[in-house]
Amino acid sequence: MSTVGDDNVVPIFKAVSSSARQLFQLLNCIRFAAKVHVQISAEGLRFAVEESRVMQGIVFLDKALFTTFHCVIPETLDEEPDVIDLPNFQISLSALLETLQIFGAADVTSSRFAKPDNDGYNSNIRPGRQNAFSNQALGMAGICRLSYAGIGSPFSIILEESGVTTTCNLNTYEPENPQEIPFQRDAMQVKIIMQARWLFDAISELSTTSPMRLDLIAFPEAPYLSLSAVGPLGSASVEFAKGRELLETFSVAEKWTQSYKFEMIKAAAEAMRLASKVSVRGDEQGVLSLQFMVEVEGGGISFVDFRFVPFLREDDEDNEDAEDDEDEYENEDDEFE
Repeated sequence: MSTVGDDNVVPIFKAVSSSARQLFQLLNCIRFAAKVHVQISAEGLRFAVEESRVMQGIVFLDKALFTTFHCVIPETLDEEPDVIDLPNFQISLSALLETLQIFGAADVTSSRFAKPDNDGYNSNIRPGRQNAFSNQALGMAGICRLSYAGIGSPFSIILEESGVTTTCNLNTYEPENPQEIPFQRDAMQVKIIMQARWLFDAISELSTTSPMRLDLIAFPEAPYLSLSAVGPLGSASVEFAKGRELLETFSVAEKWTQSYKFEMIKAAAEAMRLASKVSVRGDEQGVLSLQFMVEVEGGGISFVDFRFVPFLREDDEDNEDAEDDEDEYENEDDEFE
């Protein structure tokens, strides 16, 4: 079997990013699992994680995010010529993130809403925007080269910054291909688009009670959207009025109420911080879909998706296992239209 070190081996995938920080920020949104499933296609890289089959997170790195992107899908001997086996494998998510931040990607403010603590030169004009002393202006983003030679080969990452080059080869593992949480698009009960920071502020406020469960209720009329939580320190709730400044899109067929483990929703907090908008959708099974629209450097857009299985209403609060629906998962389109 050929290895990455062979001189005559042409990787089936190689790409170059002008910002390791950008990749780190997106993948850091789904760091709640030990391993991440990677799928390579001609359109980009798909990173997916899941937790006990009740929570899933997906980041898709579109080829447009890279300065160069090259992918050659190897021919297979499948009897069905229309079936294409896309390269896929698992790698350690923590190792991937640690590699991407070797040159300090994590030290950069990862949130458009967070205030930098150590940047004494940050401008008061247009806070959060690039200035003469920003890492972008100083050219400290770092070049990141990704490659994958094929089955059994490591996922190679080469980082270059200020004349320093670091090469990391991450071990790849056989993909488990777990059944994804299905979302019934044809039975959608709730669709709401709002600014992600409103959701982040609400979850932050509710977390002060150390809750175990989050109750989400959507109404066709006032109070429209309500988030409430109950914990050992008390209870709290947040309501959103139906206004363009709060809920940009609001569609609720009938009263829809579901409960979710609070720690699962809180795991999406980094995406809430990083994103500009979020699409909140719920189907008749109670599956909650949060799709975050992230504005990346250079004016591009990327999406981070989460899906959550609800508590069964008759179960105890600490019952973390909901019934798994084995229906086929349908890839979703972007919902910000």
